[in-house]
Amino acid sequence: MSHHRYILRNVPAHEWRKWDQFIDGHPGGHFLQSWGWGELKASTGWYPFRLFLWDEEQQQVVAAAQVLRRTAPALPSWAGSLAYIPKGPVIDWSDPMLCRAFFTQLNAYLHARGALALRMEPNRAVSSIVEPTPGAAISPAGKDTYAELTPLLALYPAPPVQPVRSIVLNLMVDETTLLAGMKEKWRYNVRLAERKGVTVRSAQTVEDVQTWYALMQATSVRDQFGIHTFDYYLKAWHIFVPRQQARLFLAEFDGHLLAGIFVALVAKQAIYLYGASSNEYRNLMPNYLLQWEAIRWAKSQGALQYDFWGIPETDREEEAMAGVYRFKRGWGGEIVRFVGCYERAYHPLAMRVAKRFFKA
Repeated sequence: MSHHRYILRNVPAHEWRKWDQFIDGHPGGHFLQSWGWGELKASTGWYPFRLFLWDEEQQQVVAAAQVLRRTAPALPSWAGSLAYIPKGPVIDWSDPMLCRAFFTQLNAYLHARGALALRMEPNRAVSSIVEPTPGAAISPAGKDTYAELTPLLALYPAPPVQPVRSIVLNLMVDETTLLAGMKEKWRYNVRLAERKGVTVRSAQTVEDVQTWYALMQATSVRDQFGIHTFDYYLKAWHIFVPRQQARLFLAEFDGHLLAGIFVALVAKQAIYLYGASSNEYRNLMPNYLLQWEAIRWAKSQGALQYDFWGIPETDREEEAMAGVYRFKRGWGGEIVRFVGCYERAYHPLAMRVAKRFFKA
């Protein structure tokens, strides 16, 4: 292999379609590596840039990383920035030569542009098990070349930004099998909502998004979780829906919005990202029909998986999100654990000051 076989290059804005095409077609692609996610994060203080690794021999792109950069609040802007790769890089981790070439060039690129450190959360599952007993140890799924690579790349574990555990539903079966795989009560509730006249549709207007956001505010107060601004969700809707990368599903009854979920779809994987539900008409079980219709839509669009996006770190029912966890668990998916977050410090002393301000 010649030293100059791989070339790392910045991807300009007019190539966004080519970028999304690569992310969408790669087995390791993810919604958080889509071009639009960088656009969305740009509205919250991050500066996105995208890098392709070009293979001169094969004359094609072989890896990619969307890097989000922000200056550390504790330091003056000239002192440097923090770089973060959410659910990336998008690369074949089983190819050590490719990984070394990529990280050698990435580190040089970031270092030259004043990065204090790089944090990344690869889209790599450590393991998955179908029906775990509470507290059961999760065994690694086969030999993991990634684990061998991290010391060579000087990457060390760091606190996670994205969920480390999730529940992922396999969509590579027919609807009858999906229904049979749910807990009986979930199946019953889906049919109950239909029978009682709950309907599900996609949001079509800004007013739809506004109504959903009002519900989101009420839900955040009730369930005590933080939410983004209205502008953030509206921007997400404007970016991803026209690109066929997301839908906002609304469950209604008698003219009232009862629940709504924002579901993303990139690289044959659907992700249930944001959800809100009303205190009214809860006996009509709108959330069940809503998820089922989103799952059916994802399947119709060619998705192979439906990710319920985050569950508590342990199976203990005392966890704050126990109710949400039970709801996600009932659909018949597998619990998946990801490798988590890793960090490479370029200026360790400056990083010590800056890292406590690192929030995505």
